[in-house]
Amino acid sequence: MDLSTLIANYMEHCKNVKKLSPDTLKAYRIDLRQFQEFAGEGWMEKETLSRFIMYLNQHFAPRSVKRKLASVRAFFSDLEINEIVEANPFNKLHIKIQQPRQLPRIISENVVRELLQSAYDGYKLERRESLLDIVVLELLFSTGLRVSELCSLTPDTFMLSNSELRLLVRGKGQKERVIELTTPELIVLLNTYYSEYAAEMASQNAILINQCGRPLTPQSVRRIIHKHLYRIGLASNITPHMFRHTFATALLEAGMDIRYIQSLLGHSSISTTQIYTHVASTRQTQLLAEKHPRSKMTFKL
Repeated sequence: MDLSTLIANYMEHCKNVKKLSPDTLKAYRIDLRQFQEFAGEGWMEKETLSRFIMYLNQHFAPRSVKRKLASVRAFFSDLEINEIVEANPFNKLHIKIQQPRQLPRIISENVVRELLQSAYDGYKLERRESLLDIVVLELLFSTGLRVSELCSLTPDTFMLSNSELRLLVRGKGQKERVIELTTPELIVLLNTYYSEYAAEMASQNAILINQCGRPLTPQSVRRIIHKHLYRIGLASNITPHMFRHTFATALLEAGMDIRYIQSLLGHSSISTTQIYTHVASTRQTQLLAEKHPRSKMTFKL
């Protein structure tokens, strides 16, 4: 069986058995195609793998190298487990990638305020479109969701009442976490949005709906951010993930215990997950309401 067929079978296994997320499947597909193009007929040889590692180190950042090698290693491990190959050539390699320590890029509170104000200012002119912009920016800033998690919200995971919003978030590895918001101004905003987009949300089974009546995509979220950066005259490459870093940093600086923050982010290693699952959800909700700087800002629709 050739490498192309083995990769195709493995991707089907990852999709249908492992139930990996679309983003993870996309990354695996890209990484394995890259390995296939490089390796050719000698894909099982240790020397080929060594040259591939050298190639990656020369052309990609350490973080990308680490991810790509993890994808290829997982593929070979699956072949070995299913006895498609007799020995895993990765077992004979000593791989050490120096991962540089990178500080997360955050957005200053003033810039967040200006972005939100820009969205709120547009409400009188383009009510429906601006309402979506406001909700996207508010949720990014107030919940620390990954952009994929934000776009994946559905009526079943978005439990809104007149006093609180309860989000059931499915993150990486299908791990679930709950985030609760009780800021009165946000609850009024979200109920306004919910009433405006109720029909589309029901038909599309999604919370965030674009102007074509379809579920919002991560690319659309980035466009919303860039639109308001342009309006406030700021030439900056602000990404959705920077809102996540800003969320965590703001809470940490305000004195919230890092265990609560990591629980809110759903960004923990296996060894720490057990600790976070014991965090009392009521205490987590109370701290989020007290410590997050959004409670100090006021905007009007």
